[in-house]
Amino acid sequence: MPRKRAPEAISEDEAVGRPELDEAPRIQPVPEPEPRRDIVVAGASAGGVRAFRDLVANLPRDLPASIFFVLHVSPEFPSFLPDVLSMAGPLPAVHPSDGDPIRHGRIYVAPPDMHLLVERARVRVVHGPRENRHRPALDPLFRSAAMAYGERVVGIVLTGVLNDGSAGLAAIKSRGGITVVQDPEEATFSAMPRNALKRLPVDHVLKVRAIATLINRLSREPIPRKEERPVSENMEKETRVAYLDPAVLDTEKKPGRPSAFSCPECHGVLWEINEGEMVRYRCRVGHAYSAESLAEAQGESVERALWSALRVLEERISFLKRLKEDASHRGVSTLADHFEEKRAEAERNAGFVRDALLRNPKE
Repeated sequence: MPRKRAPEAISEDEAVGRPELDEAPRIQPVPEPEPRRDIVVAGASAGGVRAFRDLVANLPRDLPASIFFVLHVSPEFPSFLPDVLSMAGPLPAVHPSDGDPIRHGRIYVAPPDMHLLVERARVRVVHGPRENRHRPALDPLFRSAAMAYGERVVGIVLTGVLNDGSAGLAAIKSRGGITVVQDPEEATFSAMPRNALKRLPVDHVLKVRAIATLINRLSREPIPRKEERPVSENMEKETRVAYLDPAVLDTEKKPGRPSAFSCPECHGVLWEINEGEMVRYRCRVGHAYSAESLAEAQGESVERALWSALRVLEERISFLKRLKEDASHRGVSTLADHFEEKRAEAERNAGFVRDALLRNPKE
């Protein structure tokens, strides 16, 4: 049986004009899946464990989104929040390691004393500078997610005190993401939700169960196609500060302008950043404060200074008493009277400091 001749290779030019080749079906590129809001970042302070537990209890097992939680916790003790959340709902919760891949259907919880950040396709866990006196803090997480994923981000502020998260929600909104605040009437501590509502037009104000329903819906609905909003220079710089990036820390061009105030933590100059209704402060090495958290930190600095002053005065009183007794034993009455006068003055000053401490100098 004669062999069939193998078809000869032909060039693209030779193919032109040959109907059987012109009409051959062409392979069409596979369209990219439409983006959905599948990056959910949420944070809470006081009362947050209950809020997180109620939220995850109402999420479905097949949720096509990744969830990132920040809770203000003490750096001195281990956190069992992932265990609590894994038992409360169908999704597994973990303390991630730096560089872990981001997967749908998982909850990533910030470990104690570490910032949780989001990059493209991976989680970062870093020991960066405190923001609003906390590490972990909401603002670094929200800001990093906004920078990496833009309109795919849903940012949520739950129960808590002061206003961590407000600046982060503003960053998410500036990139086209969705902003959500727990109904202050439901929140155990309403300050964080109320402060966020004062500072920006939030997209949704909902009770926790309704927030879970919203997350499920948004993660399944395609995002309407529109021009991507750019990352601002300040957002990029402030996100890199969390990594202690020397290219950002060493530059003389800081966000905002130098203020008359010093950082309560490192005592460096604070730069004042004005963002509409929001005023924030950040020092050279990255410590950041809202106006309210700066006032709180200053109050704590005053208290530390008063306790230090009281210690020095009590030591001075004791030492002057010893000097007076020594002078009296040697029969030098003039010197003994001098030391007694100084001791009495120190005693009066110590009384003023005690009174200030008893009145709570942080108020």
